[in-house]
Amino acid sequence: MDVIIFAAIAAFLVLRLVSVLGKRTGEERPRDPLGMARGGDMARGNENTPENVVPLPSAELPETQPEADTPLAATLKEISELDARFDALEFSNGARSAFEMIITAFALGDTKTLSALLSDAVFVNFENAITQRERAGETREISVVGFDKAEIIEASLAHKVAQITTKFVSQQISVTRNEAGDVMEGDPDVVNQVTDIWTFSRDLRSKDPNWKLVETRSSN
Repeated sequence: MDVIIFAAIAAFLVLRLVSVLGKRTGEERPRDPLGMARGGDMARGNENTPENVVPLPSAELPETQPEADTPLAATLKEISELDARFDALEFSNGARSAFEMIITAFALGDTKTLSALLSDAVFVNFENAITQRERAGETREISVVGFDKAEIIEASLAHKVAQITTKFVSQQISVTRNEAGDVMEGDPDVVNQVTDIWTFSRDLRSKDPNWKLVETRSSN
């Protein structure tokens, strides 16, 4: 019975996320698998370092909007004109939720959730990393202690396909363990600041309202 309940909760969370990301709701609040992202761009098929993630609740961030009269603001306005549901603030909030959901799903090896949130290219990399991790008997534990920043830094629109890049600055505890549970790398008592840059994409002509992760990179 517990398994059924947890499965139902997981399904609800996914539906909630894809309905909020970039959508006006009337409410102001909606890593590395991604250690893989540390070495480069997963969507481009670079070498990956698998990680296990255990995120923790984080404090709300102050609301921020891109500065007016900038190319970024102009592109976001174009996107909102083509997609009446789009709102930049709600997108940022949804992207932060996506960040935590994706690294959690990666930690659990939950490929069903990942497939709903990632592009095909990125999903293949995540799936391969999960398989590699399981074969090695290693686990990667990442606790997301909180966020310092989650802001839109880039946006593009070409042939009605929108791409929005968000910069996440988070506080994380990261540890790699071997099959015996011994710490191989990291320190469970040390909090590190980690910067990740993720790009989400959506074809605005599509009836599918979901934005999917198409690229990850890191400035660390």
